[in-house]
Amino acid sequence: MAYGKAPARAIAGTMSDERIRDLEEQIAHLSKAVDDLSDVVLRQGAEIDVLTRRMRLVMERLAEAELDNGGTAPLADQKPPHW
Repeated sequence: MAYGKAPARAIAGTMSDERIRDLEEQIAHLSKAVDDLSDVVLRQGAEIDVLTRRMRLVMERLAEAELDNGGTAPLADQKPPHW
């Protein structure tokens, strides 16, 4: 028998019906919480994707504006002098 795994008959014999109902209720609440958190993570992932695209566009526009105003390539796009 694997560690932590008792036969269902042994568990049922030592736990009251009330205790089993309490555990089933806790499992139901935890399952709901996991589903809710999964939805939150999915929604946040989509929002991060949108924000990443927006940030990329803002950085590109800023770099273009800098070049249009006579500046050089943004420092982030320049190679260090030792390259």
